[in-house]
Amino acid sequence: MVGGGGREHALGWRLATSPSVDVVESAPGNPGLAELGPVHDIDPADPVAVATLAEERRIDLVVVGPEAPLVAGVVDHLQQRDVPAFGPVAAGARIEGSKAFAKEIMVAAGAPTAGYVATADRDQAQAALERFAPPYVIKADGLAAGKGVRICTDLDEAREAVDDALVRRIFGEAGANLVVEEFLDGPERSLFGVCDGADVVLLSPAQDYKRALDGDEGRNTGGMGAFTPVPGFALEDVERLRELVFLPVLRELADRGTPYRGLLYAGLVDTATGPRLLEFNARFGDPETQVILPRLASDLGDLLAASATGSVRELDVGWHDAAVVTVVLASGGYPGTYPTGVPITGVEEADALDGVQVFHAGTRRDADGRLVTAGGRVLNVTARGTSVADARARAYDAVGRITFDGMHHRADIAAGG
Repeated sequence: MVGGGGREHALGWRLATSPSVDVVESAPGNPGLAELGPVHDIDPADPVAVATLAEERRIDLVVVGPEAPLVAGVVDHLQQRDVPAFGPVAAGARIEGSKAFAKEIMVAAGAPTAGYVATADRDQAQAALERFAPPYVIKADGLAAGKGVRICTDLDEAREAVDDALVRRIFGEAGANLVVEEFLDGPERSLFGVCDGADVVLLSPAQDYKRALDGDEGRNTGGMGAFTPVPGFALEDVERLRELVFLPVLRELADRGTPYRGLLYAGLVDTATGPRLLEFNARFGDPETQVILPRLASDLGDLLAASATGSVRELDVGWHDAAVVTVVLASGGYPGTYPTGVPITGVEEADALDGVQVFHAGTRRDADGRLVTAGGRVLNVTARGTSVADARARAYDAVGRITFDGMHHRADIAAGG
């Protein structure tokens, strides 16, 4: 398991329960993953280090969690050494690594999406704003840890956002090229497809919460919580998106010489005129993975191995009837600057509650063995229930058992689910 966040802990946890899996090893892992199997302190975005470790440990399947290793070519190096790997090669991971490339693919595939202008020129970006009505959407083209999107209510704010990226370079090279995009109005939905280059198996949909504060206020984050199932967005409701979005995009990528194997994440907006694509990601979403995988009744190891080396067409993927809610516990100051090394208490008590699983997202052990914070999003408190309301109550009960200085979380996750 390559990575060390909440998504990777959830993947490792579910893989550890899969009959096809003997042991889960992680690099670099986290305290939660360390409870599942050996962890190895290497840079997950170093393709040579990952490939060498996989060979030395005789790993049968490498699952790459985060986007940065995918964009860096970790899967390419693993394939060169004949090590099976779940995830796209670097050329395919561009669908997340470059928002302009993703828009190009959407349009070429005929998938429904927003109008846009992609440019590295400040004057062109400023002029592009005039094409769209407020609110204005400005996106850094490259990877910006989930913080490269600005939604601006007026033109002055939008012009500042353009200059922040292209002049003041607040996103570094990730913001050297911008996508100025039409705003899509409606609830956001997350839909994951496990792809084998030609076909796709859709996973149970989820809804996440990007804004830092209750009521969808505050700054964009990597995600503050999620729930599933989503009313009106069950698998039977979205099967048409397989033909509308996933298969055309897979065909377009294959026609370009880059068959896409791995997880293709479609971020959609349910607009008044129907679903439209907001973005693609090249890996499991975080924190949606934390609610989707507890509902999976099938062998995750078999599914990921089929994506990596075979065909997903014949797999029978089943789901539990349970609802799942996850609440992200974040460091004070996130998504801005925040302290680390802050002691955490109550995780074992929360984890012991019926139906609760606490996934480690940004934690580590200090020299004395204490669990401390090590990131902006620290823990994902996840609960199963008979309904979304039941799962939500269990999750917030567990949240109340955990404390660390500066801890904050949204109080409205799944409130309308």
